[in-house]
Amino acid sequence: MMARTSFGAGFNEPKIRSFDGLRPSNSDSKLLSLSGNVNVFFVSTSRRSSARAVATPVKPGTETKRSKVEIIKEQSNYIRYPLNEELLTDAPNINENATQLIKFHGSYQQYNRDERGTRSYSFMLRTKNPCGKVSNQLYLTMDDLADQFGIGTLRLTTRQTFQLHGVLKQNLKTVMSTIIQNMGSTLGACGDLNRNVLAPAAPFARKDYQFAQKTAENIAALLTPQSGFYYDMWVDGEKIMSAEPPEVVKARNDNTYGTNFPDSPEPIYGTQFLPRKFKIAVTVPTDNSVDLLTNDIGVVVVSDDDGEPQGFNIYVGGGMGRTHRVETTFPRLAEPLGYVPKQDILYAVKAIVVTQRENGRRDDRKYSRMKYLISSWGIEKFRSVVEQYYGKKFEPIRELLEWEFKSYLGWHEQGDGGLFCGLHVDNGRVGGKMKQVLREVIQKYNLDVRITPNQNIILCGIRKAWKRPITTVLAQGGLLLPKYVDPLNLTAMACPAFPLCPLAITEAERGIPNILKRVRTIFEKVGLKYNESLVIRVTGCPNGCARPYMAELGFVGDGPNSYQIWLGGTPNQTALAKSFMNKVKIQDLEKVLEPLFFYWKQKRQSKESFGEFTTRVGFEKLQEWIDKWEGIVTTPTKYNLRLFSDKDTYDKMDQLAKLQDKTAHQLAIEIIRNYVASHENGKGE
Repeated sequence: MMARTSFGAGFNEPKIRSFDGLRPSNSDSKLLSLSGNVNVFFVSTSRRSSARAVATPVKPGTETKRSKVEIIKEQSNYIRYPLNEELLTDAPNINENATQLIKFHGSYQQYNRDERGTRSYSFMLRTKNPCGKVSNQLYLTMDDLADQFGIGTLRLTTRQTFQLHGVLKQNLKTVMSTIIQNMGSTLGACGDLNRNVLAPAAPFARKDYQFAQKTAENIAALLTPQSGFYYDMWVDGEKIMSAEPPEVVKARNDNTYGTNFPDSPEPIYGTQFLPRKFKIAVTVPTDNSVDLLTNDIGVVVVSDDDGEPQGFNIYVGGGMGRTHRVETTFPRLAEPLGYVPKQDILYAVKAIVVTQRENGRRDDRKYSRMKYLISSWGIEKFRSVVEQYYGKKFEPIRELLEWEFKSYLGWHEQGDGGLFCGLHVDNGRVGGKMKQVLREVIQKYNLDVRITPNQNIILCGIRKAWKRPITTVLAQGGLLLPKYVDPLNLTAMACPAFPLCPLAITEAERGIPNILKRVRTIFEKVGLKYNESLVIRVTGCPNGCARPYMAELGFVGDGPNSYQIWLGGTPNQTALAKSFMNKVKIQDLEKVLEPLFFYWKQKRQSKESFGEFTTRVGFEKLQEWIDKWEGIVTTPTKYNLRLFSDKDTYDKMDQLAKLQDKTAHQLAIEIIRNYVASHENGKGE
């Protein structure tokens, strides 16, 4: 059983000063004047007086500091102005205020940082796909848009969405409206509000998986903006959406405990929305495919002995982002808040969101995530305040089995007679031949798809008779079954970074193939087996989009061609890594990794992962090994394994190997391993 204290234990968080900028100075006041012609109304309840519009009130003799973004939101007429005017200009870009607002619409302004001289602006669009669900129609639409208006590729993200890069300003409305008209959305994929809600992507027919996915969709609907700014901007006010479940509408409108802004077009968000981004994941026991503990809210379905869902464990306070050289910023794991019956989950989530809305810092965006509020208050105070908005006490957390990382790659039974096939996509980048083949299969067989939190894709609803022809076609596009993919690649992730991300300090997506290749070479050098692996994640900056602080070996860009190295995450994503070294140049990786991998092989305990090993041994000993490393001492081999019986065979193998940038020996070993593995696992595909 998993001990409750394992969540976030062992990490000393720097103290963050509390921030009460959203609290009224006089709780008896019915109306407070605000800077900028915005008012805060208060409605009395039996529990307390609660703020009815989020904007920083003027306290007697003082004015609480607010960040620039808070003022932009306040003056925007619910995320419209000045974006609506900027989109009509002939300039290829939009101004700073509009740049902040377009994030709420699901887009970032970017420019190509590889190019010098005049900036070539474009926009990245990110979709909103709760549970990673993508209909056949929407997938084909996104595929077309990538070719017609993007850079010819689609990117699968770590939050189960698409990113479409390279859209010009003049084409934004066409692309946005096309997505909306094909039952997609980008609303809230970025900005200071709830982002895409994660859930296991596997299309199992099991009750708990189905319930987790339905819950994720309901939470996403609950926290979707209501004021219509998105549809006003992109489809001239025509709101295209399916009917919401009645329980979602009821929970959103309920104001029993003072959570809502009466008569506001944004009953939950108000004029100011949230202090920063907000992330939620839903899953079932043992399935940590969603990196549950990295979210602001983690929700876990709890079922009875018959598999019938009864309620939810709730965890709060996770988050990855930090700032280099600012020690009061840090990654953090979510910790247990409590258990709620299944009928209360929307009300509990709403209460948590409102607690962050009312108390999260709005003066300094570095500290605006909910993790800093919980770190400042402590979990007991946070729970007490949430319970005021929830109207009930949380029940004790239910004990769960140990977590596992599940990739869902390869072929699986859905449980309803159909199959699904999980496909590994390096860093989520779908392009070239792979993109053509995926479209061919998805279109021909009319398949829906799902995007995983590990940047992979799942083809759903496949008939058993289609398995062989689909496998054959996919292989032609480089989409191989997992047994034919290097194990290091299967769990690796990287953010896009250069050339388009404005925050990137160094390479990530373009750099990780070389890093993985070099790690594989070191593995072979120190004698680690091919099927041994570890979780490697690379980001170009400290914001942590690829969740490097959960990796066994994390690379976080801290300068040109330079990385921080983080160690100590676990394969099941339940432990936080720690910063081990700074400013490690890319050309010096072998000097650091070779001794670490060598001693992991020599001194690890039975089945001890690399992350667990580095934590047990401690950073002082690891650093000592690196400092004293003089290379591997070779000893005569007892056995002489000859792979080639004649020169002609060797020459032919050598020619093939050079095409793959390998040695003849490496290619031969790879072929033998795959042959042996296929016979050990049976001859099935």
